[in-house]
Formats: sequence, structure tokens, C-alpha cells
Amino acid sequence: MSYFPFGILAILLLFQLYFILFVYSKLARYTVKSYQEQEEYPAVSVIICAHNEQENLKEYLPSILEQDYPDFEVIVVNDCSEDDTKWVLKDLCEQYPQLQVVEIKEHVQLKHSKKFALTIGIKGAKHETLLMCDADCQPNSPNWIKEMAGAFKNKKEVVLGYSPYFKHKGFLNKLIRFETTHTAMSYLSYALKKDAYMGVGRNLAYLKALFFKGKGFNAHMHIKSGDDDLFVNQNATKSNVEIAIHPDAHIYSAPKLTWKSYYKQKARHAGASVLYKGRHKRMLATQLITALLFYIALFVCLAVFPSLWYISLSAYLLRLICQFLVFYPIYKKLAVLDILIWLPILDIYYYFYICFNGLFNRSKQQVSWK
Repeated sequence: MSYFPFGILAILLLFQLYFILFVYSKLARYTVKSYQEQEEYPAVSVIICAHNEQENLKEYLPSILEQDYPDFEVIVVNDCSEDDTKWVLKDLCEQYPQLQVVEIKEHVQLKHSKKFALTIGIKGAKHETLLMCDADCQPNSPNWIKEMAGAFKNKKEVVLGYSPYFKHKGFLNKLIRFETTHTAMSYLSYALKKDAYMGVGRNLAYLKALFFKGKGFNAHMHIKSGDDDLFVNQNATKSNVEIAIHPDAHIYSAPKLTWKSYYKQKARHAGASVLYKGRHKRMLATQLITALLFYIALFVCLAVFPSLWYISLSAYLLRLICQFLVFYPIYKKLAVLDILIWLPILDIYYYFYICFNGLFNRSKQQVSWK
């Protein structure tokens, strides 16, 4: 009984090795496919919600409007913007006939969320295939739409893309990119296991028929966020989801630049996870909590049994080596190899930050979608 902490450490290590070797390895072994070489492509409606996004629309929207695709429209829902978004879009409409703009003016007594704006955009879309991104997103290639839309073959209804953040200097940027990579690694791996539980709205596609079949966002309209992950969680099946992670399918986004804005973003996301399906909540909680407790158990064992430091070190190194072996091909696929060397530091910081952020914000009322 005196060595009980080592038993706890061993159990937590086994849980962690399961996720690394039997879940994330699905993505590590996955052969990336390109969907560009097809005879026919479906007509696509790209939908973007914008709230005070004049600068981002100037910088990034042309790269979406200039995609190499035979038949597509871009619908920008101008959601109660108070800046010059309206006039920026007016100028772009004169240059790009495929750009359609929907204006929403908020009533003083009626507050709405991004889900309302998305619903308006979806109802106004001419085409059955819908592709979502944000105003601060820039495709990695002029073939972005081809890659995402091409993945709908074989009767798929949902396509999960990948949206990394632009690389900047500083530890916060490394943490944001690490967290984004870890999230993508998880949801893409589970999609490959035929148990998709979420997607990211910066790069997500689905059929309009599926949206209306599932009654849109009605089941979670009271949650400000969740237009992406909760929609996928609600509508994904074992057979209707595909992933598209070819480099040309990546779409980059502007990261948060301050700790305060990043904390607010993660707090908003934490509020949506309470409505995941039960098995997905248990799975995510197990992965996060066992990782957090693994580090705590390491510190306890080192503190209580300093003379047996080599046992704790062996457990830590075993997990870390397995992480490097599995994560290397994943990080290469997701174009973030530069942060792999920071794994020992970022991994510890990530689990403590995400767990405590979620603990304090899971039941917190959300007041905005940005």
C-alpha cells in the first residue's frame, strides 16, 4: 500500500497510451487523399458570417472569391456590423459577380447569435453543398473548394476540414497552434474511427438537406457557440462523414493575439461541450482528466518517493516517446512540425490550462459569438 501512488500512475499511463496508440494512431497511419481530379464537382455555396470585419474582408475574401472552381457562390452575411463592412462588400460585389451579400440589422429588443446569421445564409444559398468559413480565413490554395467539395463522393453528407492558425512569434501563438492541432488530431482520428463528434466552422462542409433534416441549430440555439461542433455531434453517423486534409484543403485563420481574448474564446467553446452526446463527453473527459492526473501523479510520486525517481521518469519518457512517434506523422500532415519540439512544455501547459478553463466556464452564460 505504501507504493499505491505508483499503481495510480501506471493506470493513468495505460489510459494515455490507449489514446495515443489506438486512437491518434488512426490519423498517423492515414494516407492523405486529394479530391481534385474528378470529372464533376457539385455546385457550392460558401457561407461567411461577418460582424465588424472590414479589414479581414479586404485582406482575405478575395482569396476565396478567386478559387479555381467551376460553379460556386460566396454568401457573406453582414451581421449588424457597425464599421465599414457594408461598403467593403459593396466594392467587392462590383468586382466579383459570384459574391452575394445578406444584410442583418439587429432590433434593439431582439438579440441573436451567429447561428441565426448562418441560418439566414443557408436559407439564401442557391446550392445544395454548403462550405463554411470565417471572415478571417485564407485558403492555402486556389483548389480549397475542390478539395472540400470533392470529398462528398460516396454519399457523404459532412466533410471535416482542418483550419490551422497563422504562425506568429511568442509562446501564446505556439500554445494556440498546439491546442488547434491537438483538437484536430482528436476529431479527425475519431472520424476515421467512424465516430465523428465535432468539426470546426472555419473549414466545414455539409449538405443543405442534412441541415434541414436535423432542424438546423434548433436543438442548441440557446448556446451562442456550437454552430460547428454541436451540429456535427448531432448529425454525424458512422457512414456519412469524410475528412479532407490535403494541404490544398487547409484554410488558415488569424489567431488571438492576447491571453484575454484567447481565454474568452476557449470559455465560449467550453460552454458548447455540455451538449455533446454522453459517450463523447465521457471520452473527452477521460482523455483530458487522465492526462492532467498523470502529471499530478508524477509530481506526487517524485515528492513522496524521491529515491525512486527513475520509475516516474520512465513512465514520463514512455508516454513522451510514444507521443513523438505517433505525433510526428500527424504534425507533418497538419503542417505544424515546428512546434513538435515544444511538445514537453506545451503538453503540460495545455492540459492544465484547458482543464481549468473548462472547469470555470462550462456553465458560464455566453454573451457573444465573436
